[in-house]
Order: sequence, then structure tokens, then C-alpha cells
Amino acid sequence: MLAEATLRALTERIGAIVDPDLGQSLGELGAVHSITEGDGGALDVYLELVPPIYRHLAQQLDRDIVAAAGSIVPDRQCVVHARPLVIEPAVPKRLLSGVQDTIAVASGKGGVGKSTVAANLAASLLLEGLRVGLLDADIYGPSVPTLFGLEGATLLAEKRDDGTIVGYPHEQYGIKVASMGFIMQRDQAAIFRGPMLAGYVRTLVEQIDWGELDTLVFDLPPGTGDVQLTLAQQVPLSGAVIVTTPQRLALADVRRSIAMFRRLNVEILGVIENMSYYIPPDAPDKRYYIFGQGGGRSLADEAGVPFLGEIPIHDDVRTASDSGIPAVLDPESSASIRDAYRTLTLALLRYLRQQNARRRQQPTVEIRL
Repeated sequence: MLAEATLRALTERIGAIVDPDLGQSLGELGAVHSITEGDGGALDVYLELVPPIYRHLAQQLDRDIVAAAGSIVPDRQCVVHARPLVIEPAVPKRLLSGVQDTIAVASGKGGVGKSTVAANLAASLLLEGLRVGLLDADIYGPSVPTLFGLEGATLLAEKRDDGTIVGYPHEQYGIKVASMGFIMQRDQAAIFRGPMLAGYVRTLVEQIDWGELDTLVFDLPPGTGDVQLTLAQQVPLSGAVIVTTPQRLALADVRRSIAMFRRLNVEILGVIENMSYYIPPDAPDKRYYIFGQGGGRSLADEAGVPFLGEIPIHDDVRTASDSGIPAVLDPESSASIRDAYRTLTLALLRYLRQQNARRRQQPTVEIRL
């Protein structure tokens, strides 16, 4: 059994370790729940951390805690257990009660590769050990079935004993996926009035059983219309990620998208610049800035929001997408693609944890007009 002085020393030493995302010690955050002696004399350290708890964070804290414990009891094995704190959502949840965080991926205009970014972002979150879902709400051009090799798939549904109809997402590569493309016939033109758009989106959100997820990613249609309004008003969004390309024409539309989410009190988690530069297959060390350079970062600085990262133009992205797999999950894809997505995903998770930490400390006031 641990001596009281030893336990106190362990608690102080481990409590002094700084959470790399939040910039505060584990002790200040109240994250050290308990330290106990397990089987064979091993130390079990139990943490309660602000979510999401992702692989890179868990590995870093594990290394730091094992080293700290070893400096006091070098003859003991140390095992770290981490569980997420319960964080109240920005809007009290009536929907998606089993989902911790909801992220909308949006763009001010079409043609910037938003759906490809959303698919690879979801896959990158999966690679960080999170339980992930992807809802393709792009009613005008649902691309997720193609990106995940689910073309021709239909929405799975059943009628329950109480008469309600519930749908179930497809699971592909470990990601739960639902799409407008599962409801519409292939090549069907999406000609809908505003109320119909909102109704389809509500169906995907309200009637699909997503189960327990750490993160649900929404792929929104481009622009600032009815689908965006429906989600922002009815779904407890953790925040929005804005996708742009470097040129001025795209940036002007992104400003409008940021303004819309702010007006709806949706946090902007960051800007992603897609197609930042071209990497030729025969010269992987070269970069060509076809659409200009630095536009996304400048816009993020101007708007006072995080700049998450740049994604290059690379033929491997097209090849993987056409084959029905996100590029970051394709072992044949270039390391430059995987590295770019990993960098921006880690940045996104850091900002998301910071936001959740603020939400934990501040009371939520909901005003509905």
C-alpha cells in the first residue's frame, strides 16, 4: 500500500504536469481524479480531461506521467487511465444526445474541395482514436457516397414498435456515414424549395440513430442558405470549420460565411486553405502556388479566427477519392497529404478542447426568439 507521503508526492508531481492544449497544470484543472495501487504493486493514475481525448494528447500525457511517477517510485509500473469530463453543449441538447462534439464543415462557395476536406478530416479524427460520424448534408451535390465507396447505397431504416421510423448510418472504414445521396436516386436533380431542404436535413439529424460518438462532422452545401440556418438553429453545433482556396474570389465568399455563423452564435473553429500549392508527382520536393499564396491565413488573421493549415493539390487525393477511400486512409497516398491533414486535425482538436474548457467554466444562457 502506498504511504501517505508517497501518494502526496505523486499527486503534486503529476498535478504539476501541464496540459499541452490548455496551458494549465493538471492540478489546476482538477484533472487528477485518483492514484491507486493496482495488481502487482502497479500505479493506476486516473485522469478526468476536457474532451476530446485524442491519441496524440493521450500519448504525450502518458509519457509525462510515467516519467513523473518514475522519479518518485522508480520500481513501480505506472498505468494511466483517462476519461472525458462531461461538457454541457453550447445549446442544450434535444438531438444527438450521444454525440460529444458536432463540427460543421462549410464554404462560402462551391468548387473549393469542401466535401473532400470533410471526408479526410473525419478520417483524420478517426486516426486520432475518436469515434467519428460524417453526415453529408450537401443536398445539391452529395459527394460522400463516392468518397467512401458507397455509391448505390440506400439509407438503412426500420419501423419500431411505437410506429416511429429510425435510420442507421452505414459504417465504412470505421466511420459512421449518412448522406442525402442515400435518400435521392443517383443522378437525381436536387430541386427543392427552402422548407423542403430544411425538412430533409431534419430527417437526417432527428431520425438517424448515431449511437455514441466523440465527433459528428457535417458536410454542408456551399453558401449561406436554408441548410446552414436549419443546422445552426436546431443542432447543438460545437463550431464550424471554413474551407477556402487562396484566391481573392473565394475569400470574399468566405467572409460572408464567417459573418453568417457569427450572427447565428456558432463558434468559428478555424479556416482550412485547400489547394494551397501543387506538388508535381515527378518532383515531390517542389511547390507551385497556382492560386496565390497565403490568402487563407490572411483571412483568418483578419477575422480573428485560427488558421488550421494548408492542404496541397496532389494527384493522390484524386486517385483515392475516385477509388472510394479518403486519401489519409489510403496507404498508397503521399505522406505530404497525410501530414497536412494530421497537422490541421491536431490544431482543430486543440482549439476544440480550449473551447470546451471555456464552456465548462461559463454558464450557458439560451435565448430563443
